[in-house]
Amino acid sequence: MNTEKIFNNTKIAFALKSNSELDRAYYLFKMIANRPLVKIGTTLTNIALKLRLPVTSLIRITVFDHFCGGVNERDCIPTIDSMYGARVCSVLDYSVEGKASENQFDDATERLIKIIEFSEKKDAMPIVVFKPTALGRFYLFQKKGEGKAFTAEEEAEWQRIIGRLDRLCKLSKSKDVEVLIDAEESWMQTAADEIIELMMERYNKDVPYVYNTLQTYRWDRFDFLKASHERAKKNGYKLGYKIVRGAYMEKERERAIERGYESPICRDKKTTDDNFNKCQKYILENINDISIFVGTHNEESTYLAMQQMELLNINKEDNRVWFGQLYGMSDHISFNLAAKGYNVAKYLPFGPVKDVMPYLIRRAEENTSVAGQTSRELTLLDKERKRRRA
Repeated sequence: MNTEKIFNNTKIAFALKSNSELDRAYYLFKMIANRPLVKIGTTLTNIALKLRLPVTSLIRITVFDHFCGGVNERDCIPTIDSMYGARVCSVLDYSVEGKASENQFDDATERLIKIIEFSEKKDAMPIVVFKPTALGRFYLFQKKGEGKAFTAEEEAEWQRIIGRLDRLCKLSKSKDVEVLIDAEESWMQTAADEIIELMMERYNKDVPYVYNTLQTYRWDRFDFLKASHERAKKNGYKLGYKIVRGAYMEKERERAIERGYESPICRDKKTTDDNFNKCQKYILENINDISIFVGTHNEESTYLAMQQMELLNINKEDNRVWFGQLYGMSDHISFNLAAKGYNVAKYLPFGPVKDVMPYLIRRAEENTSVAGQTSRELTLLDKERKRRRA
């Protein structure tokens, strides 16, 4: 089956960008394409922020405004409304990281509650997202996953993590808002998987509201998916999975070498791509049991999903299938998919500029390291600039 090649349509891809925004995006990706410049820039930016030098405004009008929706929820509304006019929904992502105290975890929970309530009021925001470690210490997830006994104090702390997660999932279901829970490093993920599956069993009886994340650069995730499916069928609940390739590859490999265990990461990109596509195909073939959020900037995987939906007679607007990309990246996929009638959502990060810097640095580093990603963005941006000048 030959799926129509739709991702080269730059008129649709960049329709929401003014000429000045298009130029800014082009020159930003030009800079990101320079690996040494990215390293120097991120180092200098971190130093400037620590010294409290007045660089926030410069960051705001360059990388922040390109990759983030704003500093708070209200600040994001113009972007949310603009994208929804093009049939692209928003997933608000409060991208503040590195918190470690109980008060901070309680504050994060309250913030997420406000985002869920905010999302309920806008059709453009049917989904929310957060990381497990927004609700509790990374160390506890790791210790639990390693099967080590908790102290009494740690057990009480762990129960508070489950309580926060349950509160968010219960509220989301009551507000008809779906929850995507991101995956993190493999050495904490086992414990996260267990408690997320518990939430699925509680709140996905008829319709999936709770989604876990499969990082398919891990070679074990397909078997994990099939085992999860068997447990769900046996116990009478639905699964929801966001599938991605992954975000911690270098860290995973380095830790495996340091500690002398087999790396959980696939041996090469092709194996990762095959694993992603295999998981995607399995879920679509079992769509009555498992809903999917296809989180990818990969054109080939997206075309495969479109082909499989057609073969399986899955309607483009079926709420059990969503496609998602990060705000500021792969607009040629997001907006062309939406124009064809598919369900599409952009991850829209927000938060104070200083607190969001770790996220922005990862985006810059990712674009320098993923083969072809930045050059693809540049090619499409340049094509649209020339089209408008013609």
